[in-house]
Amino acid sequence: MTPTRRRARAPLWTRVLILSGALLMVLSGGLIIAERVAIHTATDSFNRVQVGAFGEDDQGHRRQSTIQGAKNILLVGIDPRNLDQLDVNGVRSDSIIMLHVTAAHDQAYLVSIPRDTLARIPAYDNGRQHGGEASDKINAAFARGAYGLTGTDALGHGLDLLARTIKLNWGVTFAAGAIVDFGGFQEVVHFIGGVDMYVDERVTSIHIGTDRNGKPVTPAYRLVGNTPVPIPGVTPVRYERGMHHFDAWAALDYCRQRDLLENGDSDYGRQRHQQQFLKAVFKKIVAQYLGSPTKLPGVLQQVGKAMTISDGGIPLEEWVFAMRGISTSGLVTIKTNGGRFNSTPDNKYELISPDSQALFRSVVDDTMDTFVATHLDWVATG
Repeated sequence: MTPTRRRARAPLWTRVLILSGALLMVLSGGLIIAERVAIHTATDSFNRVQVGAFGEDDQGHRRQSTIQGAKNILLVGIDPRNLDQLDVNGVRSDSIIMLHVTAAHDQAYLVSIPRDTLARIPAYDNGRQHGGEASDKINAAFARGAYGLTGTDALGHGLDLLARTIKLNWGVTFAAGAIVDFGGFQEVVHFIGGVDMYVDERVTSIHIGTDRNGKPVTPAYRLVGNTPVPIPGVTPVRYERGMHHFDAWAALDYCRQRDLLENGDSDYGRQRHQQQFLKAVFKKIVAQYLGSPTKLPGVLQQVGKAMTISDGGIPLEEWVFAMRGISTSGLVTIKTNGGRFNSTPDNKYELISPDSQALFRSVVDDTMDTFVATHLDWVATG
């Protein structure tokens, strides 16, 4: 009778490593699932709107919603403090930013469209009002889309017409978008304990100052026409060049200034500072919250109060996981028109320069890296 051979057992250390590896895989998988659940729960209460333009191809046909590939996201900043009570009739978008995410999802670019840019606005019917095609400043597209509506209907149609206007003029299509209430973001900044930003020029606040006793007062200037006139006895708040830690009130105040910028770049300066602000918030959330299933829901709930989003049919948790490969150094802000006002002869509108036309084409073609390599001076600091 042939004796039964005993199967050789793996050494104890091998079994320990295998079991430890399996345990780590289970735990990491559990953390990923937990994080997805946390993100889904936190974002479920976001203000949402449907935007027909999102997810359309160049011919206006619907595309399958997928997170794969290069993505463009339309960010629109408005100044009203409370979106729930917003009357958008006549309200124009304060800032317009295209967020381009590369196909590898490891790099993103913030590209502003100056709000005074002359654009063809297509004919549009929002169900309450029908408007024919018009030539106007691009920030009028949001108001024309929303005209006659209120609440989320107005926000959705305003965002829709703005997206269609950008597509008509420069061929850029969007997968998703968000309306950012910069006033509401004050609460986000308060929640995360402030943000750190590099101030690239001296900025003087027309809104906040101190009296002779050092007590805060508002405003610091009064506007006579479009000219700020100092209020006697009030010293305005100034933000000097260099790195600063901004509390919530200061971050909002800094982002709103356009009248007394050191370089006199008005809307360009404000757009650049708003880009830098969004980048600073993103940087802090990524560094301190993104990897924590317990901390992330709280900050996302705060963000949700300050934004109205249209996800283009892709769940928000998919967007969050797709963007997690973008480091803070991988988020680049670009100065359209090189940061210089390119006016029409009558100074009424701004024109997109030939180089900026090439910039917008690089957004369409996902060749931003090539454009930036030949326009390094268009990259904003901070």
